[in-house]
Amino acid sequence: MEEVEIPQYFVCPISLQMMKDPVTAVTGITYDRESIEKWLSTGISCPVTKQPIPKDSELTPNHTLRRLIQAWCLANTNNGIERISTPKFPIDKSIALKLVRDLKFPQLELTTLKKIESLALENEKNKKYISEAGATKAVGLFIVKCFKENRFENGIDEALNILRLVWTATDQETKCFVNENHDFIDCLTWVLQFQNYNCAESKTHAILVLKMATGLMVSNRLERLKPQFFKTIIKVFRDCTMPQQATKAALHVLIEACPHGRNRTRIIDAGAVFELIELELKNPEKRVTELVFHLLSHLCGTADGRSQVVGHAGGIAMVSKKIFRVSPGTDHRAVQILSQIARYSGTKEVLVEMLRVGAVTKLCMVMQSDSAECLRNKAREVLRLHNNVWSNSPCISVYLLTRYTR
Repeated sequence: MEEVEIPQYFVCPISLQMMKDPVTAVTGITYDRESIEKWLSTGISCPVTKQPIPKDSELTPNHTLRRLIQAWCLANTNNGIERISTPKFPIDKSIALKLVRDLKFPQLELTTLKKIESLALENEKNKKYISEAGATKAVGLFIVKCFKENRFENGIDEALNILRLVWTATDQETKCFVNENHDFIDCLTWVLQFQNYNCAESKTHAILVLKMATGLMVSNRLERLKPQFFKTIIKVFRDCTMPQQATKAALHVLIEACPHGRNRTRIIDAGAVFELIELELKNPEKRVTELVFHLLSHLCGTADGRSQVVGHAGGIAMVSKKIFRVSPGTDHRAVQILSQIARYSGTKEVLVEMLRVGAVTKLCMVMQSDSAECLRNKAREVLRLHNNVWSNSPCISVYLLTRYTR
């Protein structure tokens, strides 16, 4: 089979892949619809010409180019080129409005939810129209109704996926709905708690929506989160059927809630410290580790948080092991955690443990590295604080002990 070169004018300037649904912007440049719609969701300029593109401007389907691409694909099927099907075009705004209105009728709920989900999966424009039609509030109210009636029925899966797809953080109506409807957070945790429901995908959608919702909640709403809320979120870390995407979302929820009211104490009481250490001992992906250390550094600001890190057989070892292995941000937080433990929970047993598992060695390495000056100073402070206990350690140089005496 000979290698086929794709004609340059078939290639999208953004994705550098062959276009499946070519559309032309007002600047006259043709892009693949999915690529340009994602681009315009974060910016308002043409990626090629840098000219401004109004947010309400239409993308014109390039039917001629699409037919040329389809004909070329058909002519090269023997060379492994797959034929591109005719794309589905975005819906009218009136259709989106009608679908949202149909959700008010119980007999139409399931059919309407399936239709909305299907349309939202097709393209970015559909998501935009569905969101603007008020789908977030309407679908959220459907889930709240199911929660109040305690009926976990058909439609919940579709509803959660719709919320994940069309959620708009800048929409004022969505923000008001989250803060004024106190049952909405409870109904999302209800999905995560449901005992006879084993669909990891929908539970993942629930925690993703919960992440977006907590990001919109005002401080006094976050302060009133219940202890059971945190216990439910922390259970996500133990659920081996949940993907790391769900784990990251759960960590984001806890980080968002932690600074408000007594949430830090509630998170610790729910067993978060133990679960975070256990999670790290499984060597998760880099971003998960960064989030774990972000949260742990907050929790170690309390005596109970530090006590639970010290009380875990692998707590101090895990923290010190991650230094220099993840990212500069994680290094800062790991040294901060070790500093908090050494300064406020530094019993003789704890200090000996820090020496035994290599935490003292890592602090010496930080001090002698090319890390940020503030980080080196933090490590030096910890070493100076307990040099009488660690003086026999071969990792602490005579220079350090003689220059910084107590």
